[in-house]
Amino acid sequence: MTEREPRLMLLDTASLYFRAFYGVPDKVKAPDGTSVNAVRGLLDMIAKLTTTYEPTHLIACWDDDWRPQWRVDLIPSYKAHRVVEVVTTGPDVEEVPDPLEAQIPLIREALGALGIPIIGAAEHEADDVIGTLTAQSAIPVDVVTGDRDLFQLVDDARGVRVIYTARGMSNLEIVTEQTVVSKYGVLPSQYADFATLRGDASDGLPGVAGVGEKTAATLLAAHGTLDGIRAAAAAGEGMSAGLQGKILAASAYLDVAPAVVEVARTLPLTDPKRLLRPLDPQEADAAEHLATAQNLGGSMTRAIAALAQLDNR
Repeated sequence: MTEREPRLMLLDTASLYFRAFYGVPDKVKAPDGTSVNAVRGLLDMIAKLTTTYEPTHLIACWDDDWRPQWRVDLIPSYKAHRVVEVVTTGPDVEEVPDPLEAQIPLIREALGALGIPIIGAAEHEADDVIGTLTAQSAIPVDVVTGDRDLFQLVDDARGVRVIYTARGMSNLEIVTEQTVVSKYGVLPSQYADFATLRGDASDGLPGVAGVGEKTAATLLAAHGTLDGIRAAAAAGEGMSAGLQGKILAASAYLDVAPAVVEVARTLPLTDPKRLLRPLDPQEADAAEHLATAQNLGGSMTRAIAALAQLDNR
């Protein structure tokens, strides 16, 4: 058996199961009538990802709080358009289709059956868990996501890359430093500042009025960081009067937005440091039993086989 090079794969789990839910036809049901398309789709994604990229470690990162109050306190519009119910004693309720919501407990059960640890953090999103585990990792990291915000983690020197799923599982894109520079004209280390300036309607981030991607990239090329841009605007140097006015007018937003856009990197998480391995016969039987009981078809079988194949390389 050829020993694999150590590599940690971090799943932005909600990003993947949402994609599975909308991408896999809802034709098969569990015996109780519950949809299982998101579960089946996620298991097939895991099978493909582990077979293609051969991680030695795999963690499913979880949104314990998809819209943390501390981020909302800073920018009230943050993800506000996705809220269907405001909760005073816990996370607000996100708009999730009922057939997907019903599958989430089974998704967690299926991941457990495969021995894949699930890690979340109170009052934080999966992005923050991913950011922290990436910062802590002593081995190269693949971040699997459809969220551009995580491009800020890309680091060629540390072997950190993003496996970007936005174009579908059949057209995965490996995002490196050169990819970010080619697409946006900024370094990954500048990406959070770039996103702060540009804004993001999908997250309810307004950005700086009148500053789009090209202008944001030009400003960062000239001044390096958001702090550098703000200092130049305050001094009236290195930019037009019109652009200076836009930056100064957005001062209140720019005071708080970086804390919202930047992912956490220092959460007190415990890295399980578990080597990805095939299931033993008893575990495999239990996983197959779950698949039979919940009508998961061959998706669980393919995931089990993918793990077994990794151990034989």
